[in-house]
Amino acid sequence: MLLLGIDLGTSSIKISVVDHESQKTLATVSYPEEESPIHSPEAGWAEQDPNMWWQHIQIGIRKAHASGAYNPADIKCIGIAYQMHGLVLLDADGNALRNSIIWCDSRAVPIGQQAFRDLGEQAILRTHLNSPGNFTASKFKWVKENEPEIYQKTKHLLLPGDFVSYRLTGEYCTTNSALSEGVLWDFSTNSVSKTILDHYELDATVIPAIHPVFADHGRILPTIADELGLAHDVHVTYKAGDQPNNALSLNVMQAGEVAATAGTSGVIYGVSDQLVYDQQSRVNTFAHVNHHEATTRTGVLLCINGTGILYNWIRKIAGHGLSYDKINEIAATAPVGAQGLSIFPFGNGAERMLNDRMIQASIMDIDFNRHDSASLFRAAQEGIAFAFRYGLDIMRENGMTPKVIRAGHANLFKSDVFRSSFVSTTNTPLELYQNDGSVGAALGAGMGAHVYRDAKEALKGLQVIADFAPEKGLTDRYEELYQNWKEQLTQKLNTNII
Repeated sequence: MLLLGIDLGTSSIKISVVDHESQKTLATVSYPEEESPIHSPEAGWAEQDPNMWWQHIQIGIRKAHASGAYNPADIKCIGIAYQMHGLVLLDADGNALRNSIIWCDSRAVPIGQQAFRDLGEQAILRTHLNSPGNFTASKFKWVKENEPEIYQKTKHLLLPGDFVSYRLTGEYCTTNSALSEGVLWDFSTNSVSKTILDHYELDATVIPAIHPVFADHGRILPTIADELGLAHDVHVTYKAGDQPNNALSLNVMQAGEVAATAGTSGVIYGVSDQLVYDQQSRVNTFAHVNHHEATTRTGVLLCINGTGILYNWIRKIAGHGLSYDKINEIAATAPVGAQGLSIFPFGNGAERMLNDRMIQASIMDIDFNRHDSASLFRAAQEGIAFAFRYGLDIMRENGMTPKVIRAGHANLFKSDVFRSSFVSTTNTPLELYQNDGSVGAALGAGMGAHVYRDAKEALKGLQVIADFAPEKGLTDRYEELYQNWKEQLTQKLNTNII
């Protein structure tokens, strides 16, 4: 039996096909080769076309088949990981009514902030573990207020992964984990949040059926199976947001275990066995993939919007067509501290850890006589590492103190400069694994289909490929650099720039 994993990211989709018995990855495909576009009609807005996602997924699956590494008829289960928080609205015929308002869109921040005040900050934190912020529920309220004709036509509210599942199976369904990431889940009642829906005066009938994360989310439509070269008995058996799924792919399932990613956004995600929340809602708590009413497993999530997207921007304006690997090599030629060049990676919407402030990115202390492209490339990576440290300190305030952080050997974690600055600045050991979100989604599908008893069995082949420990000299140097960076950030936050 083969398992197919789909990872719907912001910049691309990734498809992996895994043999359930050997757990060997037989084929992996990313599409498109260049980053998918993000539409920004106004400052702080971010949208993508759900139909583009679906087109890319179809192309990716066909390209995986074209590898010839397996028989497509042997695929029996599909797992889906997806970019979190996005709003997808469908009409009665299942057609997308507008572009998806995606995770880094900031237009609903004022709506969420007002709801937070109106509902009582402590009351909403105790029951929802987050402020409404610019999450999915607030995005839908924005549509109601600003696009009433679309709101009236809406029959189905889906998260991005729910949309992919619907296109595969024709069934509308979601999970408690998905609803929690949209601040549409009340942890005190273990049900859809009547509090949020009533306050926003939203139609509750648009919320689809709720299934467990590991469960049968539907059988593939015969027409879709034929188009994609799949058997008619394939089922979608797993669906989770990209960060909970990344944690699963790294076997981060129990309290105290911590995972990280550094893709378009940067994330540290730690598992707790408590309904924990930050008093200022600077980090978020969602239902983890194995959260149940009887067994609390929450994921405490720090998000930095401007991580890989900053590095991509730097590459476009200063990389002259060079690969990321080559840019990383050039960055390593600059000294630690990038000769005084400093960067704030905050140019991709409102930053939750900065209390939903949108301070934009900054490149500071440029010296035309000293700084070159190597300085710029290194300063970008160090600035991202400093942002991780800033957020990790918030997590530590809330009882999340990792002994080690696990990450896949991908994106910025492939860079020597970033790894060194991350480990030294956070003063935390790092373990790297040869795994990714699409493989995790495939293995999650195996769990949902009961091919595997649990995550331990599903991830029995997971092995550390490299580990890195803080070094005293570097840790001291990076602590000094970080404190200077933090002081500049504090000064910027204390201005009236929003």
